Amino acid sequence: MERNLALEVVRATEAAALAAARFIGKGDEQAADRVAAEAMRNTLNSIAFDGKVVIGEGEHGATELLYEGEIVGTGAGPEVDVALDALEGSLICASGGPNAMACIALTQRGKLLRCPDTYMDKIACGPVGRGVIDLDLGPAENLRLLAEAKKVYVEDLRVAILDRPRHEKLINEVRRAGAGIKLLSAGDLSAAIATTRPESEIDILIGVGGAHQGLLAAAAIRSAGGDMQCRFTPRDDREAEACLAAGILDLHRKFLLEELAGDDVMFAATGVTTGDYLRGVRFFSGGAMTNSVVMRSKTRTVRFIEAIHHFDFKPEY
Repeated sequence: MERNLALEVVRATEAAALAAARFIGKGDEQAADRVAAEAMRNTLNSIAFDGKVVIGEGEHGATELLYEGEIVGTGAGPEVDVALDALEGSLICASGGPNAMACIALTQRGKLLRCPDTYMDKIACGPVGRGVIDLDLGPAENLRLLAEAKKVYVEDLRVAILDRPRHEKLINEVRRAGAGIKLLSAGDLSAAIATTRPESEIDILIGVGGAHQGLLAAAAIRSAGGDMQCRFTPRDDREAEACLAAGILDLHRKFLLEELAGDDVMFAATGVTTGDYLRGVRFFSGGAMTNSVVMRSKTRTVRFIEAIHHFDFKPEY
């Protein structure tokens, strides 16, 4: 892909974020998700590319908006696979919590790992920890190695972990190792990407979370020069069968970052609510401000975009 399409599709993440932001704290996650998907699809269909949704809002038939297999774009331009979440964190958006965002990853056709809507065991960190972390090691050893790479004490590290009963043992092990923990009510995608930002308070993400969010995080982390490893952890026989149908024949296999995201991957995201990586939408009289990021793995370029939207001069999403 010669064009940095992420610089164009960020308009779609902005549109989705602006639409969803109208529902922050209003308790209606379905409405927030729906308007975000509508705004994202409308904008994507105005962009000159031939995109196929491989990770989207659901399977064809289960949703009418941005379903897996849907073709987006004008059809003119490069053929790409599209992984997206029009509103990552619809529940936290509806409750006014942190880390809701709209995001899109693009790769050359066939270069993004196919995966069903299941769960993954994940470990992710920024560039300093690249080649250091290992999903096969325990949390204490990973923290020791990362602290050595960062030239800090383990006690100086902050670990992001989803606050779930399944992580009780992990949380205890991390605390015994001496590191601090940031417990996440939701939104491990934002926290995973935040590990790549030096000024972030998160050094590493560990634990089990959504597989689709893992693939989106991998696209961003590869673009930013960080590291990530995952292993599929289906919750039941149905999800295990879906993994097999997707070509994931060994559920014990550890996937490296290069296997999760393609060689030339692009990523764009816009904050809906303020979180670990991006600030949320801020409305003012007649418009709003958005905070977005655009990345490309080929150049390792990371651009932060602060946009001012005047609704008198463009449609209000």
